[in-house]
Amino acid sequence: MCELLAMSCRHPARLTSSLTALAAHAGGESRNRDGWGLAFYQGYDVALYRDTTPANTCPLVPWLEANGPATTLSLGYIRHATQGILTLANTGPFLRELNGRMHVFTHNGNLKPLATSSPGTSGLFQPVGESDSELAFCLLLDQIRKLAHARGALPTLQARLDTVAEVALALRVLGPASFLYADGDVLFAHADRRRQPLTGQVTAPALYRLDCPAGKEALLVRDSESAEMITAQRVILLASVPLTQEVWAPLQEGEVLAIREGEVVASLQL
Repeated sequence: MCELLAMSCRHPARLTSSLTALAAHAGGESRNRDGWGLAFYQGYDVALYRDTTPANTCPLVPWLEANGPATTLSLGYIRHATQGILTLANTGPFLRELNGRMHVFTHNGNLKPLATSSPGTSGLFQPVGESDSELAFCLLLDQIRKLAHARGALPTLQARLDTVAEVALALRVLGPASFLYADGDVLFAHADRRRQPLTGQVTAPALYRLDCPAGKEALLVRDSESAEMITAQRVILLASVPLTQEVWAPLQEGEVLAIREGEVVASLQL
């Protein structure tokens, strides 16, 4: 299965050694050699980098580690293709505009029945490729679009969280459905199940969380100009498997988090 990575922080920072650790997991006999992608929020827009080659051999990955944009919200993954051939169209993260904001989505799992069991999309959001992940994203955005909100604004946090949870419940019936979804304001994470390398069984945990104390962001290069900004920094990292020697906390199966600026602002358990 794919491996996911996300960062949310109060002040802009850059993914560095955590990105290198993720890319290294595409090496050797890994199944996650079918491409990779990273999305970095830059205001309301997103800088998106993707490739269909293994992340551990792609020269763009070390370049991003050294030169990637500073951001308060980033998400990405390395791909194990279960549906869809090796093309950019089938490589996440997937990106769509809704109400003047860029939305980003990436998924770990295999929702093989989704194409036949899904009622389809409204027509506003259609997949470009053939992956189950992109179709799941389009279905999620269809539901988000229906929420009441002013032009150019976002629905309430509770409404968005409830919608993410409803879609997660529907997806997980079809197969492992851990995903990361961001709307430029909040990072939403749904933890489900994934194939465990040691047992070969598809079980929880599928996501881990690392809270980085201020001034100890060992995985990040701070782009802070002042000591005040450094001490005020707050970072949360999410990953499918721990990427460092620090103690990463496993998320429970069915746990849904809403994270803003390095802080969990809402959560629920399915």
